[in-house]
Amino acid sequence: MGRAYIGGMAESRFDGWTAAHYARLWPELFEPSLVEATTDFLAGLAGGGAALEFGVGTGRIAIPLSRRRIPVYGIELSAAMIRELRAQPGSDAVTVSLGDFATTTVDGSFSLVYLLRNTITNLTTREEQAQAFRNAAGHLGAGGRFVIENYVPVPAESPRLFADTGQHRGVEVYDVGKQIAVSHHTWILDGEVHTYASAHRYVGTAELDDMARAAGMSLRERWADWQRGPFTDTSPAHISVWQARVDLSRPGTAEND
Repeated sequence: MGRAYIGGMAESRFDGWTAAHYARLWPELFEPSLVEATTDFLAGLAGGGAALEFGVGTGRIAIPLSRRRIPVYGIELSAAMIRELRAQPGSDAVTVSLGDFATTTVDGSFSLVYLLRNTITNLTTREEQAQAFRNAAGHLGAGGRFVIENYVPVPAESPRLFADTGQHRGVEVYDVGKQIAVSHHTWILDGEVHTYASAHRYVGTAELDDMARAAGMSLRERWADWQRGPFTDTSPAHISVWQARVDLSRPGTAEND
């Protein structure tokens, strides 16, 4: 999930307090209807094959997906988030590796690799984001799918209010020259004020498609939400699905190309 660099080493931004309160900090992510729609979508793409989640976090999606009789694996940078995952019922069905999802590898071949809720932007350079695509492609079997859920950046609206619930206020400030957005969060929990800020490399759909092509994948689907609503010029977010080459022995080939 959250990621930073200290002395050239990737480290997680999510400490024990954040991990322990994750479901209270972002309760909308745990709405049963959203979890069900997400797992329905992903299970359909996995088709019974194994799935790998980049940035598995507390297992919000990995655990319910594993209940669909799909072998689920995860990569997570935060040891605190993994501890929270392991405290969840059914977590023993998810195999987790500690590490940076841009570079960490897992044994096996997967039908599906997925990366949710804007986590691609935690990688703060283009090369790191491109490496995540290459890592996904390296884990996919022939014809496998890579899914990213991400928001559509609107730098012209800086500063942008993206959350205002009474408990949580979030404001994003864009640095267009560096292609970096800093998200500023303020929460009120149990009468106490908590603040958090994180830098992200915002990235649009065209640039993501370029990274996918460079990694040997091609766009297959793009939707506005997990219910497959049409993606339009005014959609605030997207669910994008890229496919690995069907014949991995023939560079540049893809189904229906």
